[in-house]
Amino acid sequence: MRHGIVQKFGGTSVGSADAIRRVGQIVAGARERAPFVVVSAAGGVTNRLIALGEAALAGGDVAEHEREIVALHRRILADLGLPEDLGDPWLAELDGLARGIALLKERSPRTADRLASLGERLSARIVAAHLASLGLPAYALDAWDAGLETDARFGCARPLPSTRERIRAAAAAREGLPVVTGFLGREPNGAVTTLGRGGSDYSAAIFGAALGVAEIQIWTDVDGVMTADPRQVPAARPVPVLSFAEAAELAFFGAKVLHPATMAPAVKAGIPIRVLNTWRPAEPGTRVVSSLAPDERRVKSIATKGHIAAVNVVASEMMFQYGFLERIADAFARHEVVVDVIATSEVSVALTVDAAADLRPVVADLAAFSEVSVVRDLALVSVVGEELRDGLGIQAQIFATLAELGVRAEMASYGATRNNLSIVVARERARDVVDALHERLFGAGAAPARRS
Repeated sequence: MRHGIVQKFGGTSVGSADAIRRVGQIVAGARERAPFVVVSAAGGVTNRLIALGEAALAGGDVAEHEREIVALHRRILADLGLPEDLGDPWLAELDGLARGIALLKERSPRTADRLASLGERLSARIVAAHLASLGLPAYALDAWDAGLETDARFGCARPLPSTRERIRAAAAAREGLPVVTGFLGREPNGAVTTLGRGGSDYSAAIFGAALGVAEIQIWTDVDGVMTADPRQVPAARPVPVLSFAEAAELAFFGAKVLHPATMAPAVKAGIPIRVLNTWRPAEPGTRVVSSLAPDERRVKSIATKGHIAAVNVVASEMMFQYGFLERIADAFARHEVVVDVIATSEVSVALTVDAAADLRPVVADLAAFSEVSVVRDLALVSVVGEELRDGLGIQAQIFATLAELGVRAEMASYGATRNNLSIVVARERARDVVDALHERLFGAGAAPARRS
């Protein structure tokens, strides 16, 4: 069957009977575009499954976790008027996996992925059954039956080159409206794999790119990508259109609507992504596209990471130390600590990382050839938009705002893409900085981006 769009529904969109009814209305409204539906687990279920596995491994009480998972799905089934036993095969598998982990005192990555898969597999069956009850020709599919084959890197699997043709063949072989598990795949030997953070969105992009759809829709609980986190800035508003490059910068620097890996297949295929609100489907959302028109190249959003640390590294011999940067990068890579931004001079390097990272082994390695200090209680404020490329005006406004607030920039980074200017400030002043920058860049006196 030829599908025109992919519609992916996140955890909040399938987390209750009322939410699933809204999904039904949205999918039914798009029937003429032959949607290919991808679903996440109900909100909170994946975390609960992981916690259940940890409790089973530690010999703890898994009953509470299991009861909550069973009760949630049975409540949704009952509220939708669907058979209570529809999810029983997957709930039985859940119980068996928990017992096996507890008995063997072992939870391999393969077993962990199998356990984590059950949320999506239950969700797909419930959503498909509800759509079928509305008279839609819906059927549930596990991702591997829809063609998604991965490598065997459990927890962060990636699709194999054969996946594109497999997906096309699977779609061509069936008519109707598939409801497919996000987040999941299967490696060549038959073991279930998961795709890691942002996995369901990534699944949607993989399927969309393989099928050559006109648009990939990501349905969530916000009106799109916002000019700032609305929990911090009540005046934040949706951004009508972003480039893929801007969206990737925002995701990396703290915005949680899209993950950079999610977009890679769509970027390669040139397929636009639209972020939409399941609870307000009439809102146009945010379009994410390959390139922007000249009047769309504006500052788009302010992203914030509120718990970071800065690692300052100074060359011990002060000058002309060949391989200095390479040795620093190797220390962070060896201990799997992700670096956010970097600022350098001839004799020193400053790097920011998540404050929760274990920096002790990194600092020990760096101290062998340099002087190292760690500064905590910092925040990273990033202004993102292609307009930053075009002149000094926005940059001047950013630093003028800091000066007016009396806030010192502990570090600044302006990357090669010139889509992002990041400032490190004291964590206690980050809220003041974000509020003032938002008012200056997006307030009543700022020029709005044109809605697409």
